[in-house]
Amino acid sequence: MIYLHGIKKAFGNHEVLKGINLTIEKGKVVTILGPSGSGKTTLLRCINFLEKPDEGIVQVGDVKVEAAKANKKEILSLRKQSAMVFQHYNLFAHKTVLGNVMEGLIVAKKMNKEEARERSEQVLEKVGLLDKLNYFPSQLSGGQQQRVGIARALALNPEVILFDEPTSALDPELVGEVLAVIKDIADEGITMLIVTHEMNFARDVSDQVLFMDGGLIIEKGSPYEIFTKPKEERTRKFLKRISGETSVSWLQETAH
Repeated sequence: MIYLHGIKKAFGNHEVLKGINLTIEKGKVVTILGPSGSGKTTLLRCINFLEKPDEGIVQVGDVKVEAAKANKKEILSLRKQSAMVFQHYNLFAHKTVLGNVMEGLIVAKKMNKEEARERSEQVLEKVGLLDKLNYFPSQLSGGQQQRVGIARALALNPEVILFDEPTSALDPELVGEVLAVIKDIADEGITMLIVTHEMNFARDVSDQVLFMDGGLIIEKGSPYEIFTKPKEERTRKFLKRISGETSVSWLQETAH
């Protein structure tokens, strides 16, 4: 479960988040859509305090933190509730696939190496990379590297997984393999918050879709509501632009 209340964040004079309120129930998959600069990534980073909110309350699972009063112990407890999958993989180049996944288990979870290896092999099998466990990141495709990033997040058994545009750095032909893995995870009932520009994926995988613009959540609803009958003009303009000339047929398809 994620609960956000009054989340604000500014960089200098630029107010990126202007008071975000959001509740996500346990086991739900929520996707965030919106133009570049709308605050989507900053919102994700504020949930695990990779960026410290200027104001507001963040709760993940049973851990609740008030931004203005947050101390290191509270922030560490909050971070243990979630795992993040980044746009650009953020793998350790000098470690193997297995080493990358084991790292968090040994450092953050204080597992012994034998337990960490067993858990890492389980999640690498789940993302289809058990045969690559001794490879280094430089020997993998972008899609494979991102699947390692997903395995690393899964291994920590978090309450929530946060995905920051997980396919944006991939060549088009590699996008499908990563989206398929994320969809498999979603089917297992893990709470997920996903920033994405993949409209069909958002439609298929989401329990709820949010549209952000200008540091605010402009609209939220079911995939059907957002993609076939959005209420807000800004949402409609975004969907029309993102889907281009195929917007009519694409929107009609979502209704079936």
